[in-house]
Amino acid sequence: MEILSQLEDIRDRTLPYFDLNDADLMKSYGPGKWNVRQLLHHIVDAETVLYDRIRRGIALPNQVVWGFDQDAWALHLDYDQMPLHLNRSLYVAVRSVILHLAINFYESHGHHVVIHSNTGIRTVKDLFDKVVWHNAHHLDQIEKAIDQIN
Repeated sequence: MEILSQLEDIRDRTLPYFDLNDADLMKSYGPGKWNVRQLLHHIVDAETVLYDRIRRGIALPNQVVWGFDQDAWALHLDYDQMPLHLNRSLYVAVRSVILHLAINFYESHGHHVVIHSNTGIRTVKDLFDKVVWHNAHHLDQIEKAIDQIN
């Protein structure tokens, strides 16, 4: 399945950034934008939220799933002080389970839906696809930050 190769590819492209030095982790892709450290923490937080939504969609479809305020999470979970290695481990673990779920349920339960509190109906397939899209979107920002001469 294409979703599996996409999930694996984007994971493999993201993991090395968790091992950057502090100077590179402080780089940003633009003025007033999150730095690489903050982006990595955000990717992991969003991954855990999407993982929960996928499981709910598979096991108990038609539930309401609530949006989350990414800026409040960044502030109150203290992305600047949170040890990056902890979220790296979480990222690897959650992505492994998402891959397992995709293998077993992407086709058979992909039509199940959840109702997002802000954006409405989403299928389980939409949620798996969002994992890839979201990670790739922020990986592009990380790559842009690292490629800039700061």
